[in-house]
Amino acid sequence: MKNVLWAILVIPILITSCSKGGGSNVVPPGPTYTPPTVSSSFAKGADVSWVTQMESSGYKFFDKSGNPQDLFTVLKGLGFNSVRLRAWVNPSDGWCNTADVVSKAIRAKNAGLKIMIDFHYADSWADPGKQPKPAAWSALAFPDLVTALSNYTVSTLNTLKTNGITPDWVQIGNEVDDGILWEDGRASTHMNNFAALIQAGYQAVKSVSAMIKVIVHVSNGFDKAHFEYLFDGLKSNGAHWDIIGMSLYPSAANYLTLDAQCYSNMSDMVTRYGTPVMICEVGMPASDPADSRAFLTDIITRNNSLPNGNGLGVFYWEPEAYNWQNYSLGAFDNTGKPTIALDAFGGN
Repeated sequence: MKNVLWAILVIPILITSCSKGGGSNVVPPGPTYTPPTVSSSFAKGADVSWVTQMESSGYKFFDKSGNPQDLFTVLKGLGFNSVRLRAWVNPSDGWCNTADVVSKAIRAKNAGLKIMIDFHYADSWADPGKQPKPAAWSALAFPDLVTALSNYTVSTLNTLKTNGITPDWVQIGNEVDDGILWEDGRASTHMNNFAALIQAGYQAVKSVSAMIKVIVHVSNGFDKAHFEYLFDGLKSNGAHWDIIGMSLYPSAANYLTLDAQCYSNMSDMVTRYGTPVMICEVGMPASDPADSRAFLTDIITRNNSLPNGNGLGVFYWEPEAYNWQNYSLGAFDNTGKPTIALDAFGGN
C-alpha cells in the first residue's frame, strides 16, 4: 500500500515537472517593468547631436530586435517624442554647425519629434569649465558681442524656419553655471553682462517666434544654492527666461539622494521664480542598464510630479553613443541596439 500511495502522489508531480521542459529547476519570470506614467505634453527626449558624425564613421543603429533603422525612427519606437541638438558657431570640422543642425532637425521633424536647439555660443564645447568665445567674436567690444549673439541666434532660427522647422525650445547657452562668452559674460565677475547676453538671446528667439520657449540651463540640478545665486542675479539684472533647465549625472550609488535633492531644487525654482523646470541632460554609466533604468524612472517621475504641470520633461544625453570617443554614459549596447535603460521612456 505504501508503494501504491507513493506512486499516486509522486508520479503526477514528475510528469508535471517534465512537461514544463527541463526538470525541477524552472525559474518563474520576474516582474514586468512598467514605465512611469507622464502627462501627454511631457518631453521624453534625447540629445543625439553626434548622430551624423557617427554615421559618417560607419556607425549603424538598430531597434531592439536587431533590425537596422534610422536613429530617429528607433527613438520614436522607444517612446521618445523630442530631440535636442547642439549648435556651434563655426566648428573646425563642421559638425554641429548650422547646416548640420538643420539636417538633423529635418530628420527629427520627419520622424514626428519635437526639437530643442542648444546654443553653445562657441565653436566647440561650452560647459561649466569653459565658455570660449567663437573665434570670429573674440575681439568684439561688449556691445558688439551682444549684437553678434543676437544676429547669430536669429539667423540660425530663420534658417531652420526656411526649412519648415520652428523649435519648441531654445537654450541660450549650455550649462551656464558661470555665464557665457568669457570673460565679458562671466557671471561671477560680470553678472550684468551675463544678464544682458541672456536677455539679447531671449529677445532674438522671440523675434523669430513668440511660441518658442527659452531655457537657461545650469548643471548639477541638485545644487539649490547655486541655482538661487545665478537666477537671482539674472532676475535682478533684467534677464528673462521661460524655463529653467538642469543637468543631472548621478551614479548607481547616489542617484536616489541626488534625485531627492534635485526635486527639492526643482520645487524651489518653481516657487521662487514662477517658471517651470526641464531636465535637459541626464546620463548614467552604461555598464549597468538596470540601474540606469531605475534612475530614469525615478527622475522622470519626480519631474512629472511637480505641481500644476511645472515639470516639462527629461532628455538623455547622447544615448546612441556606443564605442564612441570614450563616452561611457550611452544607452545602446556594443551592437548598436538600445538597452533596457531606455524602457523608462515608455516605448515597446
